[in-house]
Amino acid sequence: MKIYDISMEISEQMPVYKDLESKKPRFINVSNHTENEHYETDIHMNVHSGTHVDFNLHMLKDGATSSEAVISNYISEARVLDLSYVLERIEKENLVHLGIKKNEFILLKTRNSQEDKFNPEFVFLAESAAIYLSEIGIKGVGIDALGVERSQKGHPTHKHLMAKNIIILEGLRLKDIGVGSYTLIALPLKLKGLDASPVRAVLIGQSST
Repeated sequence: MKIYDISMEISEQMPVYKDLESKKPRFINVSNHTENEHYETDIHMNVHSGTHVDFNLHMLKDGATSSEAVISNYISEARVLDLSYVLERIEKENLVHLGIKKNEFILLKTRNSQEDKFNPEFVFLAESAAIYLSEIGIKGVGIDALGVERSQKGHPTHKHLMAKNIIILEGLRLKDIGVGSYTLIALPLKLKGLDASPVRAVLIGQSST
């Protein structure tokens, strides 16, 4: 068995959503070995930075938060699906032939995996696909973009998924991952009452291709 790290590296230069400077992490050195002191760093970071999980509060008023996260849900069998041929948005028609099952955790590998910088035209999961996955009743969905959707008024993709408590992982790094089944470990931090959390996501197993 092999362990694949599918997390983004957190740095002050990392890609962030819409390239907003306000979203970039800041590392602040507060002690640097001078005068026999230790070395220590403070970090200022948006909880949606890098590889992260969205909680329902992000889009639903009074929605569930990080405090309600069930840790066992983030250790799961998962299947990587190849959607790299999709140019703009993943629709229902792109998923219906993939045999997606109830309670399955799927990871969507798209052309986003070939880019290291933020692309405002990133491939995303369209509303029709979100409705389809919600009707199936999947456990979770991950994507190799910093957002599961864009350019949809009212954020319907998020809301359809969240209405069924489907886990949403964003910012995955799937460039070197083959399609197939793995064990996914993507544990959120034990944060109180927040709308998202960074995760260190890994896959364990051997790809089928």
